[in-house]
Amino acid sequence: MELQQLKYFLEIVNYLSFSKAGRSLHISQSALSTVIKNLEEELDVRLLDRSTKRVALTDAGEILKVYSENIMHTLQELHSALGRVTESKIGKVKLGLPPVIGASFFPKIIAKFQQIQPQISVEITEEGSKLIERLIWDGEIDLGVIVLPVNEGQFAKLNLVNRRLHLVVNSDHPLTKRKEPVTMQHLRDEPFILFRRGFALYERVRDACIQHGFAPNIVFESSSWDFISEMVSENQGIAFLPDAVCQKINLSRCTVISNLATPIPWNLALIWRKNTYLSYAAKTFIEFVQCEFHYN
Repeated sequence: MELQQLKYFLEIVNYLSFSKAGRSLHISQSALSTVIKNLEEELDVRLLDRSTKRVALTDAGEILKVYSENIMHTLQELHSALGRVTESKIGKVKLGLPPVIGASFFPKIIAKFQQIQPQISVEITEEGSKLIERLIWDGEIDLGVIVLPVNEGQFAKLNLVNRRLHLVVNSDHPLTKRKEPVTMQHLRDEPFILFRRGFALYERVRDACIQHGFAPNIVFESSSWDFISEMVSENQGIAFLPDAVCQKINLSRCTVISNLATPIPWNLALIWRKNTYLSYAAKTFIEFVQCEFHYN
């Protein structure tokens, strides 16, 4: 049984006439009769009574009429639903965000997107950049905001911002009085408070130290920027934090030092897996982010 057969059958039911249905469908009456005959043979029932001048439905025909109308209605709803998806009116975006980014500028981006696309939900997963890459690769999430670099053989990326990290120390720290740029060598003997392993910021700071000839003395690791800043306030160590976070910390007991001889980059990108299916909702989110960050 084919949908076209049901469509032809319903057209005959609508007109109760083979000739009128044939004109409506732009096929000959004989061809239409053949379609109905084949359908009756397939179902092994008689659908239409053609013994009189006016075509009439048999009992089996009445049943097929009801089911055919339901099928056509369901098909119409399916096309409508698919249309809404392809027009990005409904859907879900699974987005990975490191907590340090979630605490800065990206919530405003998500809020604005939800205002424009209220029927596309955004599901947030908070993890470090490295784990976000793995979740995207495994298909657990669609997109992620990460700290560069990223494997560009595996992931497509949309560059967002190019920033640098700032040194945060206790307000009584001797480095707060230094007028010359602070070098990494000045931090060789300092206790470091870092984001935990799995966060790109952990790798950025540790690599910067190693490039200058020493491994950092890591005394605390955390996934919470406010915990890190509080530990610095308590003079338990120094930290490197993005500028968006530095604007939120309590500066009565901490000092942000931006005058660094060798700045540590903190460049963000939106990434997704290459050569894989992206939902219409995910594509819509990417296009929105492109506009928000002034891409041509």
